Amino acid sequence: MQQGFLSELNSLGLIVQTSADEDLAEHLSSGQRTVYCGFDPTADSLHVGNLVPLLALRRFQLAGHRPILLVGGATGMIGDPSGRSSERELRSPEEIASSVDKLSTQASRFLDFDCGDTSAVVVDNAEWTKELTVIHFLRDIGKHFSVNAMINKEFVRSRIEDDSVGISYTEFSYILLQSYDFLVLNQRYDCTIQMGGNDQWGNITSGLDLIRRIERKQAFALSYPLLTKADGTKFGKSTGGIPWLDPSKTSPYMFYQFWRNCDDEVVIHFLKILTFLDAGDIAEMQRALEEDPGRRLPQIKLAQEITDIVHGDEGVQAAERITDALFANDIDSLAEEDLAQLALDGMSSTEISSASVSLVDVLVSSGLAVTPRGEVTQGQAKKLIKSNAVSVNGDKAEDEVMMLSIDSALYGKYLIVQKGKKNHHLVVFGG
Repeated sequence: MQQGFLSELNSLGLIVQTSADEDLAEHLSSGQRTVYCGFDPTADSLHVGNLVPLLALRRFQLAGHRPILLVGGATGMIGDPSGRSSERELRSPEEIASSVDKLSTQASRFLDFDCGDTSAVVVDNAEWTKELTVIHFLRDIGKHFSVNAMINKEFVRSRIEDDSVGISYTEFSYILLQSYDFLVLNQRYDCTIQMGGNDQWGNITSGLDLIRRIERKQAFALSYPLLTKADGTKFGKSTGGIPWLDPSKTSPYMFYQFWRNCDDEVVIHFLKILTFLDAGDIAEMQRALEEDPGRRLPQIKLAQEITDIVHGDEGVQAAERITDALFANDIDSLAEEDLAQLALDGMSSTEISSASVSLVDVLVSSGLAVTPRGEVTQGQAKKLIKSNAVSVNGDKAEDEVMMLSIDSALYGKYLIVQKGKKNHHLVVFGG
């Protein structure tokens, strides 16, 4: 059964490499096992790139194993150099502590904490490192690591070879800390499998060596693919434009739109690794993509499934309600919470502190009043109004001197100015 589980993970594209493939299959098939994955608090929210390991941990749990979610209160103070070409900016202890709490709560919603022997566990590695002395660490842990082997790790070697960047001892030591985490979890929870991104392979295998040297036991490693765009570049905080899982940082509407707009080249892959659709449903989406890619049925399915996983059914309903309302110019159907999502990140907006503002001024300040030559002018704004190209909350604007008032705003706060069919701008009173 568990050999089938590994085959399933492979078929979904969730495994890049494993250590001791046959032994791992036998290990999983011979009993319930404990698997962990670590998340460093380098920000105050998880992002879409973290969904791959979070949902993979859930797959292990559904297959009868116990997942451990490690939040790196200690390692987050250092910063993982894997996959990076430059040194991370260190965060303060207060920032780290705040992020640990937020990430623990956020990540916990993806796992089951009340299902008997396979109930998930959340740990913080600051717990076993805060009292650790330098001498103890160097004497009892550091002696098991060869510097020769460490500098031959790909991510270390690439940094050393770049004279303009190099690598600090701080980041160089990260590999020891991650390995120590695996050792502690092995000792405390009989955790025998570590899962991590394929850029962390060197760190993970060092943990296997440490357990073998100290505990005289075999442990296992499994790496998953990093989430990448169609051009092969990865989604991550450092690359920008990444949706967060926290709805106060990325609204459910924009989260939904992000997946709905993904490229044809990656949508089926995303359906496999980021949803729990069965093989038949995925095959159906593959056929839909081949037969009529313009309908974007796989993208819509992807957006629905992932938004439901992260934000629940209410998040999906709100996202689709906003999408449909903007497409049909049915602004009155939007709830106040929908408009708040748009104000957060769903469309460009202007905050107005006064009780009214002229429509012409909004068209100019928003950039909607742009001429074919690329100039933004009041004359163009008036021309757009005269040609019936401008609507306010779904109604055509016909008066060049029209004033937008808080009295006519939806919920006493919001007005949506629209040019043509696709250009929207939100006016928010009380800013």
